[in-house]
Amino acid sequence: MALDTVYLAETPEGISLSLRPAGLVPRFWALAIDTILKLAIWFGCLIVTSFLGGLGTALLFISFFVIEWIYPIAFELAVGATPGKRALGLQVVMDSGLPVTPAASITRNLVRAADFLPAAYALGAISMLIRRDFKRLGDLAAGTIVVHAAPVTLHTELPPSAPMAPARALSLREQAAIVSWAGRAGSLTSERLQELAQLARPATRGLAGREEEARDDAVALGDASRDAAARDDTDALLGVAQWLIGRRDGAST
Repeated sequence: MALDTVYLAETPEGISLSLRPAGLVPRFWALAIDTILKLAIWFGCLIVTSFLGGLGTALLFISFFVIEWIYPIAFELAVGATPGKRALGLQVVMDSGLPVTPAASITRNLVRAADFLPAAYALGAISMLIRRDFKRLGDLAAGTIVVHAAPVTLHTELPPSAPMAPARALSLREQAAIVSWAGRAGSLTSERLQELAQLARPATRGLAGREEEARDDAVALGDASRDAAARDDTDALLGVAQWLIGRRDGAST
């Protein structure tokens, strides 16, 4: 089972992306594959240069530099991942979710020297283990993140509800949270669904004073009225979610 989480990124155009950062285990296997490939290439260079005498020795050192440092940068800029990462379905992107830039790729690979310290990428492994986004030191320096290339499915089809415009302007993060909540309606208990809907009352009822008033009224009228108010909150927020994904038929304001 992958011990990964979801990383929310926002592009400069204001588009929200949901990415799944790659944990230590898949990145270890990707590194192992790349190491085997690099050793195979370097062994081939060793055989070829062995027939060239002193020139061959110089070319062998040059090939080692190219394989160790140019190999990852070239593949990251060309296809977003080294062969090892591609084999594991991983990709290197910027924190914004956009393709990695040349400067960022060069930086993250140069800092591998620090990640390796004191041996066997110990600092890099520790950094990934203590961070929710599993970034090593090179990723922190370059502003990059290694993610699973497969798209993340955060929710299923939204439950049917009459679209309703939100009572106030919502930030992109609030919009994403409401749509994600609605998409998870089928996997949540009704109590949990209503509890989360009550937290979002400002999006459906507007002023915070109305929220407090509705809560006080529900408490005063008893459990039955409280349950009815909670269902109303759920229906209203489902309507806002429908509005946010672009549905307008039968909309109310």
